[in-house]
Amino acid sequence: MSKIVVASDNKGKLREIAQIFKGYEILSMREAGFSGEIEETGKTFEENAVLKARAVSEALHCTALADDSGLCVEALGGAPGVYSARFCGRHGDDKANNALLLEKLRSVPDGERAAYFESCVAVCTQGGKVITATGRTHGRILKEEQGEGGFGYDPLFYSDELGKSFGLASAEEKNGVSHRAKALAALSRKIKGISL
Repeated sequence: MSKIVVASDNKGKLREIAQIFKGYEILSMREAGFSGEIEETGKTFEENAVLKARAVSEALHCTALADDSGLCVEALGGAPGVYSARFCGRHGDDKANNALLLEKLRSVPDGERAAYFESCVAVCTQGGKVITATGRTHGRILKEEQGEGGFGYDPLFYSDELGKSFGLASAEEKNGVSHRAKALAALSRKIKGISL
């Protein structure tokens, strides 16, 4: 069985990847022996995904997969975008990120709160070949949080496909329409028949 090392230790993300990439052994970068920090210096989701996949692939001499994703709000010119996890200035402070987003959109009417989540996934093979795919899920930003589920901006993101916030959706519902699931499915089609 071919092995893919994922440039992440996020258990939910690893589970989602394993469900789509059946037939591959999926390992986290820590399980595979990578303990370094990878600085995300890219200006786009694709640049960051490629940067992470290449760093792990080169360090461990293996095929590596990475994703980078975030929320893009049209009224904010696509922000927070690649800075989604550190929108408030601190990495991973969901509460402060959500509060800042609501503050910035305070005077924006319902009809102008369109947004989408975007994910780019990248595979870097042992030989250095890079393959990428992108997925998006569209919706709008609510005026207050709805639901306790998910993480990050999920309680503020009303999904057009589900007809409710990601915060109210089950994991199965969210994974069925999520940007990462769409990107991973597109990537799995692209790598069929390629020797990893």
